[in-house]
Amino acid sequence: MEMNRSADYGNWVPAAMLRMMWTVSCIITAAAVALLIFLRTKIPGIILLVVALAALAMTVYMQRCKALFDFNGGGVMGAIHQFLVDHFPWDKEQEGRIIDIGCGAAALTNRMLKTFPNIHVTGIDYWGAEWSYAKEQCEKNAAAEGVSGRVLFQKGDAAKLDFADGFFDGAVSNFVFHEVRSVSDKRVVVKEALRVVKKGGSFAFQDMFGQKALYGDMNEFCEELKRSGIVSEIYYIPNIEKTDLVPNFVTAPWMIKDAGLIYGIK
Repeated sequence: MEMNRSADYGNWVPAAMLRMMWTVSCIITAAAVALLIFLRTKIPGIILLVVALAALAMTVYMQRCKALFDFNGGGVMGAIHQFLVDHFPWDKEQEGRIIDIGCGAAALTNRMLKTFPNIHVTGIDYWGAEWSYAKEQCEKNAAAEGVSGRVLFQKGDAAKLDFADGFFDGAVSNFVFHEVRSVSDKRVVVKEALRVVKKGGSFAFQDMFGQKALYGDMNEFCEELKRSGIVSEIYYIPNIEKTDLVPNFVTAPWMIKDAGLIYGIK
């Protein structure tokens, strides 16, 4: 799915964080050089130089990740979004109301709208200060993609959605649940997302589902959702970072690790 290159979807590596990393790396490097050359304190200077080199290496790594994730660069973020869309159980011409939980800058929202021309989407996000996204940015991006008439954006908490049970025909979310801070058990967030989907509705969620600290045994959780009648069909694809979607370069624990997709019918 071709997206408008003029839209600003941001990046999973925030620009402000990179600026801080470059600044800190340069300061440490300058301090190491000062110790070694001007103050001639060899051991402390060498130790600080090693720290500086490590900081520079991490900064260069994160800069490279940012380039790979960029929608108009490496395109990894777009490919991951498309993977979710491709697995969303929805007929091309089907009508309905969809919720995008944690819509960020509306990249997945707009991809859904352009893929399925007869849906309306509500994009909700907390839009915290640490992320360079905002409701206004979402609205501008929707206008750039020509889908403004079929989308509504509003602030909300993924752990406590402000919608009645079964309000939507479908729900999607992309790497958001693990970021929700209002609850520690992320299985609660999954159940809340499913709560607002009607019986027979569709869902597709991507997150760090392989991390046991967040979700426990994901296969058991999927069985629990089905056994309890919360969903009628559910499928789990683990370790999507090991597919062709994600370069090996970015499959570090602090980037994309133990990622997975669950999708199905409620």
